[in-house]
Formats: sequence, structure tokens, C-alpha cells
Amino acid sequence: MGDVPKNHVSLFAQVRDYVDSLVHPSARRDALEAARHRVFIAPRLIGGLMAVAALPLYLAMRGVPSMLEGFVLAWLVAPVLIAVFLSRTGRYDAAHVLSSVSLIGLVAAVATETGGIASFMAVWLAIVPLEAALSASRRVVIAVSAIALLAVALLFGLGHVGLLAPVHAGADATMLAALGLTSALLYAAGLALGAVSLARTSSRLLGAEEDRYRLLARNMTDVIVRHGRNGAVKFASPAAEAVFGVPPRRLLGHGIFDRVHVADRPAYLTALAEAARGADRGLEFRIRHESDEGPAFVWVEMRCRPLDAEGASRDPEHRELVAVIREVTERKLQEQAVEAARNEAERANAEKTRFLATMSHELRTPLNAIIGFSDMLANEELMQLDAARRQEYAKLIGDSGLHLLSVVNGILDMSKIESGNFEITPEPFPPAPVVGACCDMMALRAQEAGIELVCRVDASLPEIVADKRAVKQVLINLLSNAIKFTGRDGRITVSAQADRDTMTFTVEDTGIGIGEADLARVGDPFFQVRTAYDRPHDGTGLGLSIVRGLVGLHGGRLELTSRVGAGTRVVVTLPLDCEKGGSVEPPSTVARLPVAPADAGPPDIKVKKRA
Repeated sequence: MGDVPKNHVSLFAQVRDYVDSLVHPSARRDALEAARHRVFIAPRLIGGLMAVAALPLYLAMRGVPSMLEGFVLAWLVAPVLIAVFLSRTGRYDAAHVLSSVSLIGLVAAVATETGGIASFMAVWLAIVPLEAALSASRRVVIAVSAIALLAVALLFGLGHVGLLAPVHAGADATMLAALGLTSALLYAAGLALGAVSLARTSSRLLGAEEDRYRLLARNMTDVIVRHGRNGAVKFASPAAEAVFGVPPRRLLGHGIFDRVHVADRPAYLTALAEAARGADRGLEFRIRHESDEGPAFVWVEMRCRPLDAEGASRDPEHRELVAVIREVTERKLQEQAVEAARNEAERANAEKTRFLATMSHELRTPLNAIIGFSDMLANEELMQLDAARRQEYAKLIGDSGLHLLSVVNGILDMSKIESGNFEITPEPFPPAPVVGACCDMMALRAQEAGIELVCRVDASLPEIVADKRAVKQVLINLLSNAIKFTGRDGRITVSAQADRDTMTFTVEDTGIGIGEADLARVGDPFFQVRTAYDRPHDGTGLGLSIVRGLVGLHGGRLELTSRVGAGTRVVVTLPLDCEKGGSVEPPSTVARLPVAPADAGPPDIKVKKRA
């Protein structure tokens, strides 16, 4: 007994597989369309074959059929032929029209022999459009309904002129009416079952499709967003929580717009507007991401397009959009890193060019002097040089050699500082004598330039633990720059003061000052201020760079304040004990501020740069 159900299941599976094989290849790509074809083919094919199989039994019981019976028996083959037509061509609408027309023809033929419009078969004409409704095509329903109405009009007209057989009376009429209603009811029930089957198939396929899309949306990293009018969000996929840091429901309405960076909002709205006009638009912008560490802006890329281009083209004002958003912060960081590397390479190339240009002048000038005057001294008899001239040339050679040595020492010091090989030797010493010695060393140069050099240092300042040689070099470089850029009758003031943990040295002049454009670059290696407000000055441009490096090695800070025509103030702040409070990395922090006039308030521009 256990084998019987298996045989039945096997037979059903075979029939199902056979019906599936009859579905046209064009309909197999769509599960719902394939289900409609199966629902159409299976009952017609099975019912027609069963009717043909029962034909011999019917003939044996009834004998020779009448002309009407013969027409009905011939009609039983029509559903099979129509099912074959659909299987071969895949023309679903045409097959429904043929099926309905064949049924109308059968009903009209039987009605003409059984009383016309009053026949028991006339009710079938009202059922025909219901069969056409299974096609889900308004054109098929309208066409079939029109043909059924034409059949009704024809039966009514023929009956009105008396060309049709009279209506049967008595028990036979009642039996025929009952048979007609019963058969129509059964046929309508079959249509209803077909409609329910299609509806259940459609619901099942729709649910499966929704599950697939839901699974896809849940597992994909890109955010899918549907926008309505005015850019309002109507739907956001689950991936939005990873990108925005908030549940998708909080993005509905204008939740995304509120999280777009203020500077990027115009471009964001423009992209949505252009997409609403039919364009496929892409955009990169910043959005606020919420996290446990607090909000932060991340970069995202968005591509948006009309959700339904055909329907929306008729009413652009109500067009909905679909957008795909993905985070691209890592890519933007890589792009910025590449851009920074490119800028750094260009800067290094410019630095190299400036270095070669500066060094070619600073090295060639003293070398030319040394070589030229040396040749003169070597040929003193030919040149007829007296003792005073020989002494002058020897002094010029010595000065040129000292200048050349200073240039080379500056390059070597800067190279050591930048490579981290410059070592400082901290020792305790009083700062007042060191500042005084530096001022004494530069006093003669200041006097020759007509500049007043003022030293304001209290002898009671506490000792400082630092590299004494480096502090001297810092002060001498600052004084040298101040003398170089201060005109005759100018004034240079050097002062020092102690705080609880720091010692501050200040060198202030009344020189030509530095413009804002050059102020940002002062202190870069080999940079020299050369603008319309100043004449070119000799030097490598390493002085302030070395100062910055030496201050940084002590863990100090360098502040430069200047403005054209108002002079320059350089403030060096060092820890009282660089061994305890100093730091080698970073080298130093330079703050550059334009000088405000004496009667003005505090400066309103401040540029800070990490060396």
C-alpha cells in the first residue's frame, strides 16, 4: 500500500514536467509568465484529451450523433489545438482570444438550435469575458466582450425574425436549463480556481522576489535610497546604518539632507534636481556619521537617476528618484595622500631649484674673489702691487673665505638638523652674559650700518640648562638678520625675561618688515624675501631655518611677528631645563603673525606651521 502514493506522486510529477516542457521558451525567463502559460495549457490539454478518450464510450451509448452533437464533439478538439498553438508560438493574448472565440462559437451554435437568446446556453456568453480576464490584458477582455455582445445581438436578431428553432418546453426544457446553469457554474468555478491559482502563484513569486531583494539589500554595503518630491527620502536600505551611523528610519524625510556637510548641500540638491530632469548624475560629498566616539564627516559617492523614466517623463514635478550611496573615505584619503605627495615632490623640486640658484651665487661670489685676488698676489711683480694693496687683497681673500666657510657651515648645520644628527650638549649657564656677548659681537656691524643696538637683559636672570653654543648661534643669526633688514637710523632691541618654567629671548627691529605673503614661508630652508617692497639681500636663507631647528631641538617655540614698514619681532621661548622639558621631535613650532601698528589692537591674522 505504501507504493501507491509514490506512484501517484510520480505520475503527477511526470504530468507537471510534461506541461512545463510545453511552455514556450520566451515565457520561461519570467516565473509569473510561465505560471500563466501552465494554467492555460494544462486544463485545456488534459480536458481535451479526456473528452477525446471518452468519445468512443459516448458513441456506443448514443449511437450516431446528430449534427449539433457532432459540432460539440468537434469543438472538444479546439482547446487542445489552442494549447498547442500557445506552446509553439508563446502568444499568450492571441491564445486567450482564440479560446474565447471558440467558446462563443460553440455557445452560439447550440443556442441557435435550442431557442436562440432564450436558450439555456445563452448564459455562457456572460462567462466568456471572465475567461478573458485571466489574460490580464485589457485589450483581450475588450475584444472578447465585443465579440460576445455581437453574438448576443445576432441571436436576438435571428430570434426576432423567426429564423431560430423554438424554445423547448416541459421537462426537457427544465432539464436543459438546469444542465446549462450547472455547466456554466462549473466552468465559472474552474475559471475562479484558475484565477486563485494565478493569484497564489503571483503572491508566492512576489514574496520570493521581495525576500531576494531584502536579502540583497541587507547584505550589500551600498545604500539604496528612494527620493520623492523635493528630495525627501521615502526608503533607505539597511546598509544605511553602517554608512550614516543611524537606523534607516531616521533618514526618512530630510534626514540625509540634514547630515550633508553645509558646504556640499548646494551640489547635493543640484544633483537631485538634474536627476529629476532625467539625467544620470554622480556626486561625491561629505555626510555626518554618528558613532560612539562622536559625529565625524566621511566622504560618500552617490549616483542617482529617475526611478521610472517613462512615467516620470509625463510629470517631471512628481518624479521619484533612486540613488545608490557608498562610502569612499578611504579612497578620498588615498587621493589626498597622492595629491600631497605630488605637491611635496613639486615643493622639493622647487626647493632644489632654489637651492641651486642660491648656492650658485653664494658660493661663486666668494670663490671668484678668492681666485681673482690670489692671482693678483701671485703676479704682484707684474701687477706692481705695493704693501698696502697686498694687505687689502689678502684681507678680501680672508673675508671671502670666512663668508664661504659660513655658507658651508650653515648648509652642514641645516642638513644635520633635518636628518636628526645634530646633537646638543646642555649645560647650566647664566643667560645675561651670553646675550651681552652676542650684542658686543654684532655692535660693530650695527654701528657701521648706522643702527642703534639696545640690550635690555637683567643680570639676575636665573640659569638656564641648554646648549650654550646653540643659544649663541640663535641670537647671532637673529641679530644678523635684524641688522641686514633694518635701514640706517633704525633701532634693534634685544631683551630676555624668565617665567616659572621658560626663558624668553626677544629681538625686535624697526626695519622694513615682511609682507603677509612671504611671512608664511619665512623660516623655510633657502627662502629669501624678494618682493617689490625690498631690495635683494645677500644670504642663503638658512639663518632663520637654523634658528628654528636649534630651538626645536631644545623643545622651544619660535614666534615671528611682522608687517611691511612696521618692523619685525622674533620671540624665542626655551624651557629653563631642556633636559627635563625639551623634546627633539617635532623640531619646533613657528607662529607667524603680522605686526599691528602701535595704536591698533591685537593682530587679526595668525598662521601656524609645524616644522
